[in-house]
Formats: sequence, C-alpha cells, structure tokens
Amino acid sequence: MNSSSDSLPNSLGETPQPESPPQDSPPANWREALMSLIATRLALVELEAKEAGKEAARRGSSLAAAVGCIVFAWALLLAGGISWIAKSTDCPWDQVAIGVAVLHILAGIILARLAKPSAHTAFPVTRAEFQKDREWIENFQKNKKSND
Repeated sequence: MNSSSDSLPNSLGETPQPESPPQDSPPANWREALMSLIATRLALVELEAKEAGKEAARRGSSLAAAVGCIVFAWALLLAGGISWIAKSTDCPWDQVAIGVAVLHILAGIILARLAKPSAHTAFPVTRAEFQKDREWIENFQKNKKSND
C-alpha cells in the first residue's frame, strides 16, 4: 500500500487500517515493544482524528449554509408578509413593519426568559455519587490509619 492510499476509503467505503511500521526484527525487550505499540496507537488516533475533523468541517459548513438559507427565507417571508398585510389593510407598510418588529422583540424576550438556566444543579445524580465516593474514600483512609 502506498502512502496516498492509506487515508482513502476503498471501493466498499471502508477505511483501511494503518499498516504497522515495518520491523526488521522483533523488539529486543518489553520497553521497545511498548514504545512500538504506543507509536502505532498514536498513528491510529492521528488518522482517525484527521478523518473526524474533516467530517466535522463538512457538517459544520452544511449547517452554516442551511442556517443562512433559513434566515434568508425568513427575511423574504417577512418582507412579502408585510407588503401583503399593508395592501390588504390599506395601512402604510412602515407601520406594519414596526408592528412586526415589536412582535419579534416580544417573542425574543419570551424565548430568552424561557432559555434562562434553571436553579437546579447540573448532573445531580452524578454529583451525589461523587460525594458518596469521597465519603467512602475518607472513611476508608480513616479506618486504614486506625488499623495501622
């Protein structure tokens, strides 16, 4: 396998596994074997991190484009709706636009208040378990010291 095909998916869409570095002879001791294992694992993590980064960038750009399209469509709907309301009610368009703006401000204030964080702490069950663990460790250390 050449280096250009190491990171490309094959025809079935599977990502090939990175090859182990070629070794002339088996490692002389366990330290060399451990270092070789760590090096291959780091190479694998690096390869997967690059692929995950590319995927995240692709998703992020698609999401940004989708949000842009939605905002643009909303602006066009507002402009068309203001024009339609102004024509059908014989009201000046600027008064209709101010009314729509006030409605948007009120909706924004209501949504901002709803989004305010609650008084509850985050992860209450996990915090309680961590507190139990701390108490258990303290009791264990006290019992260990008293037994010595």
